[in-house]
Parts: sequence; C-alpha cells; structure tokens
Amino acid sequence: MVNGILRKLIKLKETNSLPSPQVEGDDRAQARALAILHSHPVWMVRRWMKYLGREEAIKLMMWNNSDPSFSLRANRGKGFTRSELVSRLETLKVPYELSPHLDDFVRIQTGMQSVIQDGLLKEGLCSVQDESAGLVVSIVDPQPGETIIDCCAAPGGKTLFMAACLSGQGMVTAIDINKGRLRILKETAELQQLDDVITTVHTDLRTFLEDNCVTYDKLLLDAPCSGLGVLSKRADLRWNRKSEDMEELKSLQDELLDSASTLVKAGGVLVYSTCSIDPEENEERVAAFLLRHEEYSVDSVERYVSAEFLTEEGYYFSSPVKNSLDGAFAARLVRRT
Repeated sequence: MVNGILRKLIKLKETNSLPSPQVEGDDRAQARALAILHSHPVWMVRRWMKYLGREEAIKLMMWNNSDPSFSLRANRGKGFTRSELVSRLETLKVPYELSPHLDDFVRIQTGMQSVIQDGLLKEGLCSVQDESAGLVVSIVDPQPGETIIDCCAAPGGKTLFMAACLSGQGMVTAIDINKGRLRILKETAELQQLDDVITTVHTDLRTFLEDNCVTYDKLLLDAPCSGLGVLSKRADLRWNRKSEDMEELKSLQDELLDSASTLVKAGGVLVYSTCSIDPEENEERVAAFLLRHEEYSVDSVERYVSAEFLTEEGYYFSSPVKNSLDGAFAARLVRRT
C-alpha cells in the first residue's frame, strides 16, 4: 500500500499535477501551508513567523531540510594538530575547508565514512563538533590552572574541548544527571588522554549544592533546551518537540541557573548557553536571571567571538541562515561579589 501511494505521488509530481498548498490568508492559514510545504510542525512555523518574520522563517526551514555539514576538531590533548588532521584528510581525499572562526576546526561536507573507517575518531585524534559549540568554549575562555565546572556536561563535547585548553593544568568537573552518558564522557576522556584534568560526578545540579561547598573559577551551564537550532542534524526532533515543552524547559532553565549561580567564586564567570534560537530560552532567561541575582552582570563576548556573532546585548548568537552553523546562544556573566 505504501509503495502504491509513493509511486502515485512520484507520478503526480512528474506531471506537475500534485496539488500544492496556497500560502495566503491570515497568519494561521499561512503557517499551516508553510508547515506542509517545508515539513515542519505548525506551532514551530507560527513561532518563527512571530520572531523572525515569514521570509526568514522560510529560509530557516529550507536550511533545516538541507544536507548537513560537519566539523572536526583536532584533539590538542593528544598532541594532534589541525595541520596533521588536514594531512590525513588529504590522504583520504576528503574535501575540507578550514574553519574561519576556530584554529582547531575543519569543515567537511562529505567523506565522514572515510574519516570513521580511517580510525581518526576511534583513536581519539579528533572529534565531531559543530563550530557553534566550539565558540561557546571560546567564550568560557579556559586557561591553564583554572577550576571549571560543566553543569550539564554529557555527552561531553564542550567538556573535552575545555579540558584540552588547560594543557594539563587545572581541572574540569563534569556533572550530569544521566549516568550512561556520563560514563561515555569518562571513556572518551581516557581515549583522548584528558582524564587527568576531568573528573565526573553523577548528580542533579539542583541537589549538588547539598553535598558541595566548593566554588569554581568558571562555570558552563549548557542547559537542556528545545534544540531548535540543530534541526538540520536532528530531523526527528522537530516532530518530538511540542509547544507545551517550551514552558517546562524555561522553568527548568531558571532552576538550573539559580543553582549554578552559587557555585561561582567572586570575580568568576558563569556562561549560560543553549542550542536554541528561541529568545524565550535565551535572552529572556538571562534577563530574568539578572533580576533575581544582582551580584551578576553581563560581560560582553566581543573579546571572544567575531562581530558577526555579537548581539546588541553583548551575547553570542549563531544563526543557521546567517552564519551557516548550528543555532546557538551564550551569555557570559561575571559574579561581582
């Protein structure tokens, strides 16, 4: 039956007789038509039309439906440089492009299977990591000798990158509520020879304070979010998310921020980040946090990322449409007292 339906659709498309929704009428009608045309949930389309406008919403959906590209990060912790990674890619005849934003990163559009078969990932010489995530680590700005806590760490991409930046001096404490994913992080740290500067703790950040009185130089809260910035790589996510999830996520993000705020030393840094493009999860959560915590203030990220990622408020934001990267957000906050 399914075969018959699909064959009929192909025939209708080839003869240009397949009916197409008409994008006209009020906002609701337009959102329904665009949702069908670009294969996205109606609530998501309406949300983007509200925040981005119709044309930008269409561009975003087209990006989400395009073939994703990937970035590889050379693992400094194992003494593997980007130039060595490039040499291996050239040997494998994998087309690549150097990242214009991060020194350790290389972009590839095709050839991931060759990278896997060559053992680059299995040997821990490089990791698959989007530049948008790498730029969040640039905003944390890990320095040798610092103590850093990654509050929702697993599966650990940012944890591992931060640890590599420490050059064997300092410590990254990775905590997460998911024991299985945390175990994978620990195994990967050993593979990449970073286990001497990474310690893992299985706990919920909201109860971590009960057994912990240590404060840290820097804290990264890469909060659970809708993931609306990474739909090009997570095609299933658009259908698994519901509009009701947004309120629950916002409440959780506020709780996690409040808990994280007590773990930072006076003069230390808290970086709040998401892989969402939704202002309610990003700018609005930071604004609400600052009203509750007068001891914190915004430290502009202009010293850590190029101007194309800088918002008016001094936050970091990568746009899939504008920057051709996964959507991501980060705010760098300094604790005064």
